Amino acid sequence: MHIDIIAVFPEMFEGPFTESIIKRAVSKGIVEIGLHNLRDYTTDKHHKVDDYSFAAGAGMVMMIEPVDNCISHLKSQRDYDEVIYMSPDGELLDQPLCNKLSMQQNLIILCGHYKGIDERIREHLITKEISIGNYVLSGGELGAAVLVDSLVRLIPGALGDETSALSDSFQDGLVSPPVYTRPRNYKGWEVPEVLLSGNDKMISDWRLEKAIERTKERRPEMYEIFKKS
Repeated sequence: MHIDIIAVFPEMFEGPFTESIIKRAVSKGIVEIGLHNLRDYTTDKHHKVDDYSFAAGAGMVMMIEPVDNCISHLKSQRDYDEVIYMSPDGELLDQPLCNKLSMQQNLIILCGHYKGIDERIREHLITKEISIGNYVLSGGELGAAVLVDSLVRLIPGALGDETSALSDSFQDGLVSPPVYTRPRNYKGWEVPEVLLSGNDKMISDWRLEKAIERTKERRPEMYEIFKKS
């Protein structure tokens, strides 16, 4: 997979992308991530990428020209499956969407800033808008980092155990069941006996039961969908 990220502050990705799973995936050649500073694509001598909105609205707006210049440059190098804009009013990111996007080959992610982007960018250049939650961040960089992490971990070879992602929360419409590790007894707090039984069928049934219970308790909206499936 190849992911190009357009941002006003690309330095914000140095931490998330130089550690853990993403670092390993990049080093193994499983994913390529290109970071592009939007200021490199403006014709303004002061490298401005924002301007006042028409009709004197509050806040600054990202201008169309540098965004168009950057996307056009990237598209001259390869074809893209999606040009994604991280936006508070975009499609809410969930596991099915992550699964779908993880199977794409080339993605562009545009990180918004200020009061947003010129609407013509959304109308003519963007193919998908994604939100990571019903709240507002200072910019789209953090949302883009979340999106990239959620996709990369699904690519075969990114995780040490390729089956691990298949048992994550939300993959089967349920949250994950409780998990335990050694010691078996800590301060009198015991690991459930069924997990020590060695009986795969009993353990599988117990995990499903606990996943259903936890989903019903903590994510009732998901539980209602699961019941109907």
